[in-house]
Amino acid sequence: MLGIQAAADYISPTAINVLFVQNQTIDQNILVNGSPKLQADMKQILRYKFRFFFSILLFCSGMLASAQTLKKPEAAPNQSPPPGSSPWVQACASGSFNDYWVNFTWSPPLVNSSNEFILELSDANGDFTDPVELARDGSKNTVFDFFFQFQVPPDTRGENYRFRVRSTSPALTSPPSDPHPMYYLSVNSGIKIRQQGEDDFGNGSAQICDGNSITLEVYDLANSGDYQYNWYRSGTLLAEKSDRITVTTAGMYNAEIDYGACSGSGNTLSNIMDITVGSSLGIAINPPAKTDLCEGDVQALEANISGSGLTYIWYKDGTPVTSPTIDDHIYTVDASVTNFEGDYQVEVYGPGACVERSSPVSITNAGNVTASRDNDPELVILPGNSVTLNVSTNASNPSYQWYRNGTVISGATTNSYTINDVADEGDYYAEVTQTGGACASATATSEITTVIAPVSFEIVTDHIGSYTACDNTSTALEVSRINALDDAGNKTDVTSSLRDSFTYQWYKDGVAISGETAATISLTDTSENGSYTLEGNIDTYSSTSSALDVQLLVNETLLIESTGLVSCGDGEIITISTDTDLDGQTFSWTRDNEVISSSDQSLNTTEPGIYQLVLQRNGCPLLSNEIVISPIDESLITLDQPGSIVFPEGSSKTVTASGGDSYQWYDSSNTERSNSSSMTFTEEGSYLLVASIGNCTITRSLKVEYLDTFKVPNVISVNGDGINDQWVIPNSYSNKEEVTVIIYNERGEEIFNQADYKNNWPESTRIFPKQNMVFYYKIKNANSVLKQGTITIIR
Repeated sequence: MLGIQAAADYISPTAINVLFVQNQTIDQNILVNGSPKLQADMKQILRYKFRFFFSILLFCSGMLASAQTLKKPEAAPNQSPPPGSSPWVQACASGSFNDYWVNFTWSPPLVNSSNEFILELSDANGDFTDPVELARDGSKNTVFDFFFQFQVPPDTRGENYRFRVRSTSPALTSPPSDPHPMYYLSVNSGIKIRQQGEDDFGNGSAQICDGNSITLEVYDLANSGDYQYNWYRSGTLLAEKSDRITVTTAGMYNAEIDYGACSGSGNTLSNIMDITVGSSLGIAINPPAKTDLCEGDVQALEANISGSGLTYIWYKDGTPVTSPTIDDHIYTVDASVTNFEGDYQVEVYGPGACVERSSPVSITNAGNVTASRDNDPELVILPGNSVTLNVSTNASNPSYQWYRNGTVISGATTNSYTINDVADEGDYYAEVTQTGGACASATATSEITTVIAPVSFEIVTDHIGSYTACDNTSTALEVSRINALDDAGNKTDVTSSLRDSFTYQWYKDGVAISGETAATISLTDTSENGSYTLEGNIDTYSSTSSALDVQLLVNETLLIESTGLVSCGDGEIITISTDTDLDGQTFSWTRDNEVISSSDQSLNTTEPGIYQLVLQRNGCPLLSNEIVISPIDESLITLDQPGSIVFPEGSSKTVTASGGDSYQWYDSSNTERSNSSSMTFTEEGSYLLVASIGNCTITRSLKVEYLDTFKVPNVISVNGDGINDQWVIPNSYSNKEEVTVIIYNERGEEIFNQADYKNNWPESTRIFPKQNMVFYYKIKNANSVLKQGTITIIR
């Protein structure tokens, strides 16, 4: 406050000059009219006065030429009530706590009234090339020592962050603060580590064989690569900082996120992985006699180590096919078992040996003959036409035999077969036999091809893509399916084989559309609305699809606008209108999808809701844009001093409102005291703020009180004289919803518990049977005990 006093005591050079001239006039009178001795003394006095006033002029001129000095900001104790006593050293913020304060001082002359002070944060290395704004304050332009409150940004992690403060008018920058460790603890619970390649940490152990290594990694943590870590081996910090570490030494390993000075506050220490070192035995599978088996063959696979009391597990394609068994060093592959082929491995472990799995041995199926159908699964044979079936195979020196409806077709012994008669419809397949190679006589059968001689065809049409009536402004129709029907009415999909063989004609409302003879048709205008059918012809067959209705929405934009978007109540009318001519049209105004008018050219309303205009066009509703009218939100008006306003009698406090367009402050006699966003209170009492947002007004009641100068009393006299009959505590504790008063009797039993205490204990009906009874009290908020002590009752 020294700066304020200096500003208050500041005297302008002009004022000093006036004072000097006035004194000079008086002194001149003495020189002219005084005695000779008095005149001589006065000359000496004038010399001293001239020197004195000249010195003051030089001092004041220096003050005018000097500029504001912004001091470096410093970490401050938390100022949220109750304020702390020690400044923070490192900022360890999280989702549950993020409230920090910085103290800032500066010296006069005063900054301009439009000035704002801005608190900025450097990067993790203390560099201000791209600073982050933490807070700004335009209300401290006459306060030379104040606090900034800020929150640590979520991407903050480092040891050398610095602060600085900028003023905007004049534009000055303070020196940077001392460096501080600052971290936002986005993760503040234990992380997980595992051996790389495993699903989880299993039983918390892993083994290294013969100087090899394994990798431990952090898992089940989103964006784990974005953090640095502290890795520990049996409590010793290691150098690795990434989310994985290569391990070659036995020990108890765990990790935590490296939050620097805040690591202890992060609580991110992981599970422990117990890493041991064992000896590798060099397990392998002895080369089998053969690996390409025919059906019925068996082949024993034998491990190269046996008789050592080891436990063996055999695997096929990475999946165990045996349970752990001691000395089970042989496994037999049986080629008569379906899907016997695959990669086989053996895993061993035991005393003095680490867990070790062999390289795989691949067993293949030499008799794995294939027979693949090379034509469509359904084929249609028409009178006078033919269809050809084909099959391919991997068999060595194959032979073929074709079947119809399960019966051998005499002479059909090549890889293709042609059907020439509609009477030969049916189900066809080929059997392929391998006559050379390792597994002679191995066979395979192709998939079935159904050959149909249709009685008729069915053409099905549909929209291409999504379509909703009166929603799309365009669509396209297509042949979606062609079915061949036999004499029993059974349907076979022949779309892929015959779609391009048909000839087509599209019809709208039963009339052929000129030029529309393709399998598709595009529709883009409401004039094309109607019922569409498609006629298709092939050979002697003709088919017409079922009707498909098309109802397109007109390609037109309907716009509405309103005179306001906030509902203030019945007193303020909002008009919603459109530039579209509604004369002779069928339309309706809706609020929240409910029709509220079908005749008004424009709509007057005072109600909040979602408004829309619906106009009928060609049998379809054309919807306008939506106008959302919201109820006035009183929370938009905020005060920087919520709750009761308390200050010492004889001083003042300024409260600033925000969120409104204009403001009016009234005292209890309804006298306007201010019409700016701020009001400076000097007297206690009840006040009213009226804030305007657009055409709406919001009121706030404020209670202004003088700060109590008395302490919590420890004696009250309950004698009914109306004086000191109740325990009255300072208003810094009473009438506060966040403060709770608890009173206990001499046995420690709770007898009173009240939040927002109204200075109403004891009640008039309470009886105190003894003289000088002692009670105990605690005054608490959500975080701590604010005050505690005793109350003595004197009757």
